[in-house]
Amino acid sequence: MSDTAPAAPQFADLGLPAPLLEALNSLGYETPTPIQAEAIPTLLNGHDLLGLAQTGTGKTAAFALPLLASIDVSQRVTQALVITPTRELALQVAEALQRYAQKMRGFSVLAMYGGSPFGPQFKALERGAHVVVATPGRLTDHLRRGTLKLQELKYLVLDEADEMLKMGFADDLELVFQEAPDNCQKALFSATMPAGVRNVARNHLREPKEIRLHSGSKTSLDTITQKVWEVANHHKLDAITRLLEVEPVEAMIVFVRTKTASLELAERLEARGFAAAALNGDLSQQLREQVVDRLKRGLLDIVVATDVAARGLDVERITHVLNYDLPHDSESYVHRIGRTGRAGRQGTAILFATPRERRLLHALEKATGQKIEAQALPSADAVQSGRLAKLATRLNTASEQSTATRDKLVAELIELTNMEATELASALLALLPSAKTLLEPVKDLPQAPARQDQRHADGDSGLVRYKVQGGRSNGLMPKPLVDALVRHAGVQRSQIGHIKLFSEHSGVYLPQLDDATLARVAGVEVNGVALQIRPWPLPPGEVDRNLKPRPKRDFKGKPRTGGKPRS
Repeated sequence: MSDTAPAAPQFADLGLPAPLLEALNSLGYETPTPIQAEAIPTLLNGHDLLGLAQTGTGKTAAFALPLLASIDVSQRVTQALVITPTRELALQVAEALQRYAQKMRGFSVLAMYGGSPFGPQFKALERGAHVVVATPGRLTDHLRRGTLKLQELKYLVLDEADEMLKMGFADDLELVFQEAPDNCQKALFSATMPAGVRNVARNHLREPKEIRLHSGSKTSLDTITQKVWEVANHHKLDAITRLLEVEPVEAMIVFVRTKTASLELAERLEARGFAAAALNGDLSQQLREQVVDRLKRGLLDIVVATDVAARGLDVERITHVLNYDLPHDSESYVHRIGRTGRAGRQGTAILFATPRERRLLHALEKATGQKIEAQALPSADAVQSGRLAKLATRLNTASEQSTATRDKLVAELIELTNMEATELASALLALLPSAKTLLEPVKDLPQAPARQDQRHADGDSGLVRYKVQGGRSNGLMPKPLVDALVRHAGVQRSQIGHIKLFSEHSGVYLPQLDDATLARVAGVEVNGVALQIRPWPLPPGEVDRNLKPRPKRDFKGKPRTGGKPRS
């Protein structure tokens, strides 16, 4: 009898069709997670499924891949429906489906959730979306309106069923089961198995196969400290520079979304004096191995990588992982931060989040089972202290290696220059290239601004009202004005507040702009009018009524008075 353990299955062993295997290969996925290895064959064989699994275990691919295998792209009807408790999860699942279906020409997926406009959803449903990913509230709105038809539905998935029941969506789910064909295949995933979830499974699943993921199968992140820095996009490069100056980084992987971004950021970091290199799917295997070898030997300290290129990367000296760009989904986040804290060492995972991305943190915390601590951007004083501490470490190391020849040279320099030892050290410091940054003034980076829906009614919260030359009589519209401000004033769309167009001028709420920015914007033309812009404060005690919060209304225009929350 052989003692050799059976080889782990590959995706190619699970019975998936060729287009999906091609997509998985291009994404760098080879070995399925435990729940994928069990669930995919079960669903491909037509069984209903009851899965007990946490977020971050690979369950999205576990149901998405068999779902896609059942889609006939030539039929422009809704063939599969995935229900999620939140819009964030709906978007993540829809994006995952789109990636996995990249080799399925003509495939379409639609995400529907509360707060998004109905119009584009009506049009997408009329054109025919093969898969709909929706939150319960918005889904039942469409079912009651008759704009979503489920007669041709082959596949129904409830993701995070326990969360939907906790949020009070039991009646909505019952309506969906009533509308769905009796013979459609169903899969229910839940992190816990309370009585409510059991009842749903008993009443609506046909002889389901049950899969329970053992607790040991979930990635352990106990050795990793997670932090989030709230950073506007245009300050990310300065923020990563500060991170490298104040954090005790031995080696770090920086994750970005695209191959181009990996090259650009690596070049910019090199230009700032850091030992950095890009690692992406365009590199040959030989070049990839060279980059990893240099990282292991300490010749590189920073690797700027895409998700595909960094899969399986295991380098013991990596102390930090930086999510420079947010990943596409929670599972990718877990894989990313798992590159540090290995071999029993402690690791640090830092996440850069823009104001609009703050809402995604809850999903990441749920995936890891840990709190992601918010941390203020390092102050100018902290940066300067970090620089001094690192230089002091280098000087102490050099002092331990002092030689008689060097000591003699210092004595001769003191005699030749007629300087005191302190004066000589100061002069040498000015000549030292690595100490140049110590002599430069350091400015505090602005903290990320509040999102528009979090601002006070009076427009306060760090935004300033500006008056812009040009209004309706000049044909000025909000979109070209926003485009010009983003392009020339260095602000992000998420930072621009309320815009009010008058006849000859306009008002817009922006972060504080310095004089140099105002001068730069002054030469820009929009619709043939020079974009003269200046602060336009409100009179004391006056409130801009355009920024007062409006009462929430239902789709008939009536004020909402309470009731069950809608996702």
